[in-house]
Amino acid sequence: MITWDNFYLFALPTIVLWGAGAVFALFSKERSRWAIGLTLSGILVFAAFITGFWLSLQRPPLRTMGETRLWYSFFMGISGLLTYLRWKYPWILSFSTVVGAVFAIINILKPEIHDQSLMPALQSPWFVPHVTVYMFSYSVLGCAFILACMGLYKHRENYLEAADKLVYAGLAFLTVGMLTGAIWAKAAWGHYWSWDPKETWAAVTWTGYLLYVHLRLFRRNTPRTLYWILIVSFLSLQMCWYGVNYLPAAQQSVHLYNRS
Repeated sequence: MITWDNFYLFALPTIVLWGAGAVFALFSKERSRWAIGLTLSGILVFAAFITGFWLSLQRPPLRTMGETRLWYSFFMGISGLLTYLRWKYPWILSFSTVVGAVFAIINILKPEIHDQSLMPALQSPWFVPHVTVYMFSYSVLGCAFILACMGLYKHRENYLEAADKLVYAGLAFLTVGMLTGAIWAKAAWGHYWSWDPKETWAAVTWTGYLLYVHLRLFRRNTPRTLYWILIVSFLSLQMCWYGVNYLPAAQQSVHLYNRS
């Protein structure tokens, strides 16, 4: 049976595979088959743990903060690989590996207690699509954040072109996450939106990325301004994800179950 105690047996090989893939990508002028194969192998190892853990818990592993970190690491590997396949940036796998590894290591160093129970509000068909869509959007927008940081260091026009595609995809999934959350909230609490702290920061994050999209369409801003919008928007995303749990107002939040 796969439990949280077994996580390191899957996480460490995954990190090694992702790291090896990143090295092959860095030292290859073209898309490296070894980089793709090793990164994909790491993703499959990680997926094996999530599948086994899901079966062991007899519920989706999406309830606690540690479980969302689990999915973020997983999707970060996927997003990094997709970005590498599409735009061939040799360094993108290095950054996605570092980010995914950091969250995986946090989960190794900070194990949590996971039980099979789900509070009534979470026993909804919207639970899995809402959380997984959000976590995937976070990982895609994380790749856009990496491009923004690289662009501030050394601007290239294709960085913004790639960031555009990532933001379009990430914002679309973010919007779907908000819509499914609103439908779920209506069924669980009788209202679509309550300006709960997490909902407020979700709106702030969504507005930030929407601002980037509109400014890019009008093309009236400097690349440096656009990069900073991406960076600030990603920081607000981090606040939405876990930062709000440490705000005093969050103690009365309907999203407090994500803190455990």
